[in-house]
Amino acid sequence: MAKVGAQRAAELTGKSKSTIQRSMNSGKISFELDANGRRVIDVSELDRAFGLQQKSGESSSASVEQELQKASSMLEVERMQMRIKMLEDQLHAANEQIADLKEQRDKWQKQADQVLITSQYSQKQAEELREKLNDRERKARARRQQIMEGQMKKLKPQNENDQDESETSSGGFQGLWKKVKGRA
Repeated sequence: MAKVGAQRAAELTGKSKSTIQRSMNSGKISFELDANGRRVIDVSELDRAFGLQQKSGESSSASVEQELQKASSMLEVERMQMRIKMLEDQLHAANEQIADLKEQRDKWQKQADQVLITSQYSQKQAEELREKLNDRERKARARRQQIMEGQMKKLKPQNENDQDESETSSGGFQGLWKKVKGRA
C-alpha cells in the first residue's frame, strides 16, 4: 500500500500531527525511512492503529473537490491582485500624463499672455506712431498752405504789375520772358 508522511497521516486519521509523531516515537505505529531520511507510515498501519476517517470514495472526491475549489479561489485571488496592480500602474501613468498636460497648459498660457502683452504694447506704439504721422501730415499741409498763400500774395502784386507792363509793352511774350529771368 501507499506510504504517507506525518501530516498526511494526520489528515487521513483526523488526529493531530503531534499525536502521530508521538505514536511513532513510542512504537505504537511502525514507520520506515524514505530516500530523503523522512519517516513514512504505511496507510494500513494507520488504519490498524487509529482507523481511517475517509474510507469511502465519495468523501475522497469531496476532498478533491474542496482542494480544487481552494486552488480555484487562490487563482482568482492571484488574478485579481494582478488586475489591481495593472490598474494601479495605469492610474499612475494617467496621473503623470495629467500632470504633464497641466504643465504644458501653464507654459502655453504664459506664452499666450506674453504675446498678448507684446501685441498690446505694439498696438499702443502703432497708434502713437499713427498719431505722430497724422500730426506731421497736418503740419506739412499747413506749411504748404502758408507757402501757397505767401506765393499768392507775392504773385498778386506782380500780376497787377504784369498787366500794366503787358499793356505798355509791345509784346506780351517779352514781359513773360522778363518775369522768368527774374527781372520783373
